[in-house]
Amino acid sequence: TAYETRFGLSIPEWRLIAVLYEEKSATQQDLARRTVMDKVAVSRAAAGLVRRGLVRRTTDESDGRARRLRLSPAGMTLYGEIAPLAVRYESELLASLPQNEISILKKLLVRIETAADAMSHKNHL
Repeated sequence: TAYETRFGLSIPEWRLIAVLYEEKSATQQDLARRTVMDKVAVSRAAAGLVRRGLVRRTTDESDGRARRLRLSPAGMTLYGEIAPLAVRYESELLASLPQNEISILKKLLVRIETAADAMSHKNHL
């Protein structure tokens, strides 16, 4: 993938970086729910990002047993490099679709994400 070749990131690692940028901090459980990835994939991706210094792990203030993840300054910088490229890629990918179809696609994707989130809560994935 382009993320791996150019930035040395797997797709799961990029997904975690993108969510952590939006959320500011999250537990691995939060990340698993939000990315609809299994706990093992989130754990591996998080460990790799921590090793590379892109993510920092801290103790959750409200639950001393839980660990929170947040982007380090290096992680924020990397996000700033990748995000514009991802937005441009998305624009190029959708360029052949009329705006009304893009709107429908986005609504459908939100519905799928909501259904997947509900299923993961129900099935404890």
